[in-house]
Amino acid sequence: MKVVGIVGSKRKQGNTAILVREALKAAEKGGAATVLVHLGDLDIQGCRGCEKCAETHKCVIEDDMQGIYPLLLEGAAVILGSPTHFYGVSADMQAFLERCYCLEVFSRDDRSCWVGLMEALGGAYAAVVVVYEQNDETFMGSTADIMTRSLADLGYRVVHSVKAGGLWAAGEADRDRDSLLEARAAGEKLVRMMRLREEVEAYLAGTRSGQP
Repeated sequence: MKVVGIVGSKRKQGNTAILVREALKAAEKGGAATVLVHLGDLDIQGCRGCEKCAETHKCVIEDDMQGIYPLLLEGAAVILGSPTHFYGVSADMQAFLERCYCLEVFSRDDRSCWVGLMEALGGAYAAVVVVYEQNDETFMGSTADIMTRSLADLGYRVVHSVKAGGLWAAGEADRDRDSLLEARAAGEKLVRMMRLREEVEAYLAGTRSGQP
């Protein structure tokens, strides 16, 4: 079992990073291996719309995103975290999501039909973490929806969402008990889902082989 945390905030000690790390700690405690990625440390361009990935399902842009694709394709669970910037995800998270476009396969005859590579590989689980300054959830805008719907299109089942409002100064999340508990719950839920899947897969394998 592996869980990959992807932080879309420039602040390594900021609230988004704190909550993603908290979720990863809970996943580790449950027995999962974890990887933390700070998008702000990487050079990741946005999608160029060149459509060169249509045949190979591989992006032609040679930057640091090439190091993230293998983590996604090995079927690890994913935690995406972003602060809210003008009612949406951060620029770093937006670029990351755009570059996941190559992981979708569209019908040549009907663009309304597509399959995410993760879906074709059997699907995977995900959680999202959203941080926003105001206490009113409406100021979160579309941040959670952007990440959740993008993940769903790629073939992930989003099993938990952390929506942490009222956080502005870097480090405030460390003192926000409710947000920390929600982040831990996200990590724990991912591990439970992966363990349950392993149990079901083992059961089905035994049934097909004629074993009780």
